Amino acid sequence: MKKKGSVVQLDRISDFGSEGWGFESSLGHLLIFFFLVAKLDAQTIISETELPISVYETSGLEIINNDLITINDSGNPSILYYLNEEGEILFRRMFNELKNNDWEDLTADEEFIYIADIGNNFDTRGNLRIIKTPINPDNNKFELINFYYPEQDDFSFKQLSSYDAEGLISFGDFLLIFTKNRAKKITEIYRLPKKAGNYKAKLIGEIDIESIVTAADYSDETKLLVLTSTFDFNEYFIVTIENFDPSKLNNNKINKLKIPIGKTQVESIKIINKSSFWITSEAELLGKPKLYKISL
Repeated sequence: MKKKGSVVQLDRISDFGSEGWGFESSLGHLLIFFFLVAKLDAQTIISETELPISVYETSGLEIINNDLITINDSGNPSILYYLNEEGEILFRRMFNELKNNDWEDLTADEEFIYIADIGNNFDTRGNLRIIKTPINPDNNKFELINFYYPEQDDFSFKQLSSYDAEGLISFGDFLLIFTKNRAKKITEIYRLPKKAGNYKAKLIGEIDIESIVTAADYSDETKLLVLTSTFDFNEYFIVTIENFDPSKLNNNKINKLKIPIGKTQVESIKIINKSSFWITSEAELLGKPKLYKISL
């Protein structure tokens, strides 16, 4: 059921070296960046749409040829769900040869979709990967970008994980992963190439947004980075960083806005334009997953 017209005001083993952006190749030369965080209180819900229960753990969002694409996360079938803006499933793209270990986000460039099988709730996974498949839904070939975090040397169970991640963006010739560090309540940014292979991810910096990242998107046209985040899994926020440049992270201004939809899990966001976004929320208890259009 879609509510229209109602407006609510609110509060992948290789060292990447110095290629690409001129970062130091030594892992000892980690760049730590600081940000200014500004909390804003106003945004507008343009529409709220119930989604089919088959996407009850919606955990990524992309737009291809005006179709919305989403996924479910860990333990669910390996399917890309194509939807229209009314929340109706247009078709399912199945990858029966793949296991959904923990699919957590989607991103795309002009040729490929990248599925982020990067969920690592308790720091125990040794099979992290990005699945690369053509945009053409009739071509279900895929390649694997396997990776590990070189800083991680302990894979024992941890309630407060440091190497979980739920955010992935395409940035030029690279993919950027935004971790969900529950131990420190920060997000690290890791870089991977877009080519199939086995890699150690390159840590390029970290962002302290006073919360943990649950989704990410980037617009090459507007240079806007958006994240969703939470601190206590009760409230969720949209975080925006304008003129995002991984080589110039100093003194970026972060705008942080509360998502006014009550207690639910928000793990996907997609930029429509500089001030409008799609987000989805998971089904809670006996509720339905939902698609929201939000304007700042």
